[in-house]
This record gives sequence, C-alpha cells and structure tokens, in this order.
Amino acid sequence: MTDGAFPILIDLMRHGQPVGGRRYRGQIDDPLSNDGWMQMRAAVAGLQGWDAIVTSPLLRCAEFARELGARLGLPVSEDRRLMEIGFGAWEGLSPGDLDCVSPGALQRFRRDPAGNRPQGAEVLTDFQQRVHDAWRDLAAGHAHRHVLVVTHAGVIRMVMSIVLGLPCERMFHISVSNASMTRVRIERDSDGDFPVLVFHGGRP
Repeated sequence: MTDGAFPILIDLMRHGQPVGGRRYRGQIDDPLSNDGWMQMRAAVAGLQGWDAIVTSPLLRCAEFARELGARLGLPVSEDRRLMEIGFGAWEGLSPGDLDCVSPGALQRFRRDPAGNRPQGAEVLTDFQQRVHDAWRDLAAGHAHRHVLVVTHAGVIRMVMSIVLGLPCERMFHISVSNASMTRVRIERDSDGDFPVLVFHGGRP
C-alpha cells in the first residue's frame, strides 16, 4: 500500500435489544433494555484499541457509545446518516403484529425490499445512498485509524452489500444479531480503496 502500512479498520456494532423487544423500529427512538445494555457491555468486555467512536444518534446506539467513549477516553461523534432505514407504516410493529395485519408482507419485503416496501417507508436507493455517503466519509476521515461504529442492522447489511458488491435488494439475506460486530479493513493504494470483510457477527 502506498498510503502507509496500516490500513483503516472499521468495526460495525449493532445495538443490543431495545425496550419493548423485537419490533420494526426504524427510527423510533426506544432506548436499550437492561438486557440490551448487558449484551453490549459483554460484547466489548476486554476490548480496546479503537481511536474513535462514531454512532447513530438514536438512543439505542448513542447512549452506549457515549458510555464506552467516556470509559475508554475516546472521542464520540454522531452521524444521522447511520440511522436505521425508515419502515414507514411498519414502525413499532412486531413480526407477529405485522403477520396479523398483512399476512406474507414480511416475506415479500425481505425477498424484494425495493418492490414491496411498507407504505411511507424510506426508498431503498435513498437509504443506500446515505449509508454509502457515510461510509465514504468514514474512510476518508480516519486514515490509519481503528474506528468503532455503533449502528443498526439495516446499516450493517447495507455496508456489507457495498463492501461485497452485492445488489442492495439482497441485503436481507444477511443476518445481523443484537450486539454483534463486523470488521472491515480498508486498504488504500494508488488505485483507491480496497475494502476487505475480515469477519461478521463475531468478536476479535
């Protein structure tokens, strides 16, 4: 690499379980439950080496990011582009609620999120663009650094689609568990950035 021997490392961490259990929250601002706090604290126990933390502004991400930043003495910044995709009319519904209201809608959406998005939901290509812009700026602004990004399942799915060159319509083929971590290494040379998926859903 011509831009130095140490690449950019970006760890993407999904928030833990929010208050109210599993629901299609989108941009509803529920905080973490007690279990969610425990999940996230356990996920980072004993880990260090980050240079900065960037977080979605939603409470289920930002409160933990601020706590961890204070404990490790790291700068914490918020980026609204890292918020979850907006689910429109589905926001606040559990999978069971949704199946009662519209049987089969979830399966159709997962197979074709562009063609079967909920009423009022964020357009998939708009979501893709804002995540792409946030990802580009993360890489540009953190050369030779190791950054923790605290965000949402949809954002992590979209980043993985970008890194692996998958169509954004395939994003729901990727599973992202609560408090799981995904690492991407960005190598940089004269031809530009070369992102590499190091691991997904694990721990260093």
